[in-house]
Amino acid sequence: MPTSTAPILITGAGQRVGLHCAQQLLADGYPVIFTYRSEKPGVQILRDLGAIALFADFSTEAGILDFIERLKIHTDSLRAIVHNASAWLEETPQTETSAFLHMFSVHMLAPYLINLHCSELLKRSNPADIVHISDDVTRKGSSKHMAYCATKAGLDSLTLSFAAKLAPQIKVNGIAPALLMFNPDDDAAYRTQALAKSVLGIEPGAEVIYRSLRYLLDNPYVTGTTLTVNGGRHLK
Repeated sequence: MPTSTAPILITGAGQRVGLHCAQQLLADGYPVIFTYRSEKPGVQILRDLGAIALFADFSTEAGILDFIERLKIHTDSLRAIVHNASAWLEETPQTETSAFLHMFSVHMLAPYLINLHCSELLKRSNPADIVHISDDVTRKGSSKHMAYCATKAGLDSLTLSFAAKLAPQIKVNGIAPALLMFNPDDDAAYRTQALAKSVLGIEPGAEVIYRSLRYLLDNPYVTGTTLTVNGGRHLK
């Protein structure tokens, strides 16, 4: 059972992994506040389960700061912040700058500002955690998706920096997943190729991230660590 009555904030929880984690947190008795950018079906599902939904546009500094102000209207404390919001944009000769800046804002500036401006809310809960959802691709880089990889790697760096800054009151950790869930339109050839990249060779689903999240929330002696959840990709 939760040891704190303060809510957990999870960003980008309207679909897929974020939605699953928010649903599981609610089922386990945690109050949840979540952000969304568009009205996907998962947003209403979480509302119906009792979660507080807050629109947020993390693509600009103004949007991030506006969200922080509205968050503080809804709660004066937080049990944890789970930075799950993510963006993936193609880098073409016409869009590379705007794509990089957009992903930098979502993956780095938003967590940076939210952590700084909401640390006092976390300090009113004991225990208190920040969890950054990164990506296994930062382990070796990506020639095809350099901006995405670089900004997720920056998030990994923020994990270390905030862990040092906010200790001992707040633990700060990360989770770096590889393939978790296919999209419905992924063809058989792509699925076979993707599964072959790991030694376990499975599509694990979102639950493995929730279990990793709970490990970090429940363990009092882990901070400044990023959990690799990649099915053994680093072994191939």
